[in-house]
Amino acid sequence: MASAAEQLAANLNFGAFAKAEDLKRRIWFTLGALLVYRFGTHIPLPGLDMDAFAQAFSQQAGGILGMFNMFSGGAIERMAIFALGIMPYISASIAIQLMTSVIPALEQLKKEGEQGRKVINQYTRYGTVLLATLQAYGIATGLNASPGMVTNPGWFFLLSTVVTLVGGTMFLMWLGEQITARGIGNGISLIIFAGIVAGLPSAFANMLELGRTGALSTALILAILFIAVAVIAIIVFVERAQRRLLIQYPKRQVGNRIFQGDTSHLPLKLNTAGVIPPIFASSLLLLPATVAGFSDTTNLPGWATAMLAALGHGQPLYMLLYAAMIGFFAFFYTAIVFNPKDTADNLKRHSGFIPGIRPGERTAEYIDYVLTRITVVGAIYLILVCLLPEFLISATGIPFYLGGTSLLIVVSVTLDTVAQIQGHLIAHQYEGLIKKSKLRGGKRGR
Repeated sequence: MASAAEQLAANLNFGAFAKAEDLKRRIWFTLGALLVYRFGTHIPLPGLDMDAFAQAFSQQAGGILGMFNMFSGGAIERMAIFALGIMPYISASIAIQLMTSVIPALEQLKKEGEQGRKVINQYTRYGTVLLATLQAYGIATGLNASPGMVTNPGWFFLLSTVVTLVGGTMFLMWLGEQITARGIGNGISLIIFAGIVAGLPSAFANMLELGRTGALSTALILAILFIAVAVIAIIVFVERAQRRLLIQYPKRQVGNRIFQGDTSHLPLKLNTAGVIPPIFASSLLLLPATVAGFSDTTNLPGWATAMLAALGHGQPLYMLLYAAMIGFFAFFYTAIVFNPKDTADNLKRHSGFIPGIRPGERTAEYIDYVLTRITVVGAIYLILVCLLPEFLISATGIPFYLGGTSLLIVVSVTLDTVAQIQGHLIAHQYEGLIKKSKLRGGKRGR
């Protein structure tokens, strides 16, 4: 039987959206913030010879920098002030979340509610500044050492580049927080979403151009488009898939009234970690290659040169490391965001139990057993989806980024955004019903 929220969601229509003034303001604010982000991806760093940089980037675009450029919405190929993107913040936030499971002081802060979350967020900002500074210094050093790349190389260029890139990342972090607070939510995810979507038309156009020149056959282009549609359907299905555990509540007596036992479900998502594993794995693999892509690699040892070549797209070592990191972070992040012991304790506190399972420790073991099994399926799903473009690059020898991780992020963020909008509409309709009931009550009192 459908719940009241599901029945209300089924009645949502464009009329309800037209009356939701607060939701419309949030949507307009989100679009304006994303427009500011896109504008910043076209402002180049000061002191850079863009012609020389464009020539150097074209030689590296077919490698790992091409994928990083797509995540940044084209900011890398223009070496814009937002070239670092939001990745340092994501890396810092994930690192802080990982440390909460091993550092008791951070774990205690996490349990202190709103005040503890503020402190953890502040630590995340400090970590973002540190990571962004390291990455910005690496990029600045590589650009400064490249002949003809910088108009006036020296310490001033290094300082201005580091300050500009770090400032761009911090501004994007602040912009994402504003979208979360004053927009429709998921601010950081929407910034990544906007960067990927902005690059999809050019990627599609490049694919058609390769077909026109004969580099790709018409049959292969149609096969790629079919695969992309199939991957979208699979992502939607898996991201909405849940394993529901039946929860029962016994009869209870309140005063002289006896309430019958109720039943509910504990939903466990098939992919609890979401898009975090591929994003974190990509950021770790892209970090050394981003700096090496614009630096002088002629003086590097032979083993370092061979390692950089092996980390290129379509290479077996890159795909092996990528798959291993995705699988590791899928399990690790799931263990952080979902604690079976806390869930079992909450069920026991509210007299809920899983039929056939003893409350307490046995319930926690059973939930952990089920969660581990479905996480295996979720990790395999993430690995296959994210390695799809790597297999295509390896098979065709042509860079292809219209799939895999990019489609996973786009579809997942779209589903979350639609759910956020639907939640605002449901809240608006509930408020309208409450106001109507109060008006009716007032008229009856008169």
